[in-house]
Amino acid sequence: MFSKIEVNGDGAADLYKFLKAGNPDGEGNEDIAWNFTKFLVGKDGQVIARFDPATAPEEIETQLSQHL
Repeated sequence: MFSKIEVNGDGAADLYKFLKAGNPDGEGNEDIAWNFTKFLVGKDGQVIARFDPATAPEEIETQLSQHL
């Protein structure tokens, strides 16, 4: 659970392949460029939104409250 994993490339962990697929960043890139990229995942397990590392948790709260 606490081991280092890859998030991009051929060795990317399945979780990150799933999160990134069809959910590009603001520049259209699916790869994760930096730590702290955030994903909002719905109750059904589907990605609702992707947030860049500079996004504060307070900014995510607005979208989160819409999906409770």
